[in-house]
Amino acid sequence: MSITSDVIRGHTETIILAHLVGKDSYGYEINKFIKEKTDNKYELKEATLYSAFRRLEKASLITSYWGDQNTGARRRYYSITELGKEVLKQNRLDWNESKELIDKLINGGN
Repeated sequence: MSITSDVIRGHTETIILAHLVGKDSYGYEINKFIKEKTDNKYELKEATLYSAFRRLEKASLITSYWGDQNTGARRRYYSITELGKEVLKQNRLDWNESKELIDKLINGGN
């Protein structure tokens, strides 16, 4: 699993952007989504997740705001920007091209 984790880790920011296209979200919810989508085979460390949020926000790919919770702790929500959507679109194209090339190199695909 370590090689798979290394490959996934290299795409943390794209995974976050892809989730935020659907709706604004907060850290715990995004990590829960990742665990569910991978059948509990992968989850981000909290430090990795929040470091990615800082990088994405600094690059103007996401914005953040405090939620309006009446009970429990306040949550910081993240929202994708138009620039973030453009970057996600390009990252998806890059990923698909990379998958194709790797498949050719490893599996002898045409």
